[in-house]
Amino acid sequence: MIATVVAAGLLSGVVGHAPGFSASAQDVPQFITVLDDLPLVPGLVEDTESGTVFDTARGRIVEVFASGALNKSRVLAFYDDTLPQLGWRRVASGVFQREGESLSLEFSLGLDTGSGSTPVLTVGFRLMPSGG
Repeated sequence: MIATVVAAGLLSGVVGHAPGFSASAQDVPQFITVLDDLPLVPGLVEDTESGTVFDTARGRIVEVFASGALNKSRVLAFYDDTLPQLGWRRVASGVFQREGESLSLEFSLGLDTGSGSTPVLTVGFRLMPSGG
């Protein structure tokens, strides 16, 4: 898929560079498993058990979560820079549209269950058919 190739180039530094992230040609870009053309911010780990996909007459509905020790502004900066290069148009903070679909990012902050004191950001990725 062309978007996957472009995204791989973005994350490896060949096509573009997301601010605040360093990547080398040896880095292997990670993509969300149920949204295979959506790159995963370095530093987040996908909860592969959380992926839900529904195909409807109007389009697909997808929900998946990823978490890590990043802050919300860094995640938003990554997607604000990367997604437009993959055909997404930013319509609001954490909301993007492309080809009849709407992607929203939702954030919650908690503590690492192991240490109990390390802040962990959970990002919910929700893809739905665009209204209209």
